[in-house]
Amino acid sequence: MATCPVPHGMPPMSAPSPAATRTDLPDVADHAVPLARALDWVGMEGIALPVRISDGAGGQLQVAANIDLSVNLANPDARGIHMSRLYLQLQEGLAREAITPAGLRQLLQQSITSQAGLASQARLKIRYEALLQRRALESEYSGWKRYSVEIEATLDDGHLQLALGFSLEYSSTCPASAALSRQANAERFSEDFSAANPPSTTAVHDWLASERGMAATPHAQRSRAQVRVQLRPQFDELPLVTLIDALEAILATPVQTAVKRVDEQAFARLNAENLMFCEDAARRVASVLSQDARIERYDATVSHFESLHPHDAVARVSGSNP
Repeated sequence: MATCPVPHGMPPMSAPSPAATRTDLPDVADHAVPLARALDWVGMEGIALPVRISDGAGGQLQVAANIDLSVNLANPDARGIHMSRLYLQLQEGLAREAITPAGLRQLLQQSITSQAGLASQARLKIRYEALLQRRALESEYSGWKRYSVEIEATLDDGHLQLALGFSLEYSSTCPASAALSRQANAERFSEDFSAANPPSTTAVHDWLASERGMAATPHAQRSRAQVRVQLRPQFDELPLVTLIDALEAILATPVQTAVKRVDEQAFARLNAENLMFCEDAARRVASVLSQDARIERYDATVSHFESLHPHDAVARVSGSNP
């Protein structure tokens, strides 16, 4: 291959120095600080990064996450933090293994250390969508459900504060509407079987199985529980899957994925057996969270997206565990 000649009088170009070895690049962060003041938090928000999470069955899943990472600027005479170091710590710290309390503590401590004395606190938020496989109620089928998750961790003077937030959806059938429907059905039964002779079992069975046998149906709606728990950091894992399982069990009517007719009938039975106002649902959620030794404090909001009204029914509950 021919080479281009160097023009007469111009020295040959030397290969550029690797960026990592450059010492002549300006760093304005070392300049004097106007209006010197320490700052509560400085960092980055909305970082896109893949993270590894537990799948609840002993394995791991990689999911796309949206992450915030910041430290305090404790030195009032420093113009700014070493922000690029935070990004590199984050990328390295979350790439190797699933998120755990111990791993989050280490990442936050390394973030503080990377600032070379400028910071004494670090804070991290991780938001992602967890996909969990759920079995159908009766058939052999299964499907995937999505759960919005937020993890927040703060390290201050060696003390880790760890919070886990998530939401789950379920069906709620109104107890008042169910009572009114039962009354309407009973009144129609009296109208249709007003003769003196008692009706036969077959006649009643056929009537109940017909459209005539349902004078009214109670209203039901998709509902959501939004949960945030302050965790005790001495436990080894984030209890996301176990908490979701326990809450879906106590609410009894989690929304379904793959559904055949036998599953839909089973779901209808569960709704009839678990009539709930939003107040009832909030108490059910609290009964689980208040008994979990991993939880220090909990806050939950349940919202029933009313099919009767153009507004939602909402209940909130909170508490601290001994």
